[in-house]
Amino acid sequence: MKAVDTNVIVRLLVEDDRAQAKRARALFEHDEAETVFIAKTVLLEAEWVLRGGYRLSKAKVLDALEALLGLANVAVEAPSVVGKALAWARDGLDFADALHLASAASTEEGNVGRNVFLTFDRGLVSKSAAVKDAIQVKLVS
Repeated sequence: MKAVDTNVIVRLLVEDDRAQAKRARALFEHDEAETVFIAKTVLLEAEWVLRGGYRLSKAKVLDALEALLGLANVAVEAPSVVGKALAWARDGLDFADALHLASAASTEEGNVGRNVFLTFDRGLVSKSAAVKDAIQVKLVS
């Protein structure tokens, strides 16, 4: 199993460097017998780079990440956490916030799962209240 860095994903999705994009594509197309692992931190950074650095729309970035994660030879760290974060991002949360909340609530990998997420971000409190099944978010008092 091979793990990839953020820059491999960005080259694959943006194709702004032809040579690197070709090599990135080869990892996913020609090596279908070998699994490509993507850490959730790599996804977090890739989303940030694609949206912030490349000015892609949130919907386009989420579509691209979901398509990438849907490839037969791709394995992602904490798949249910990432899946929940992508769904919550589609429901209005920032992807980073959604990933934080989904990670905190997760019982994967021996995690006990938390039922409250504390923040100073008032916007996160209100946005998360509108998201189905999201962990409870409260302001630090």
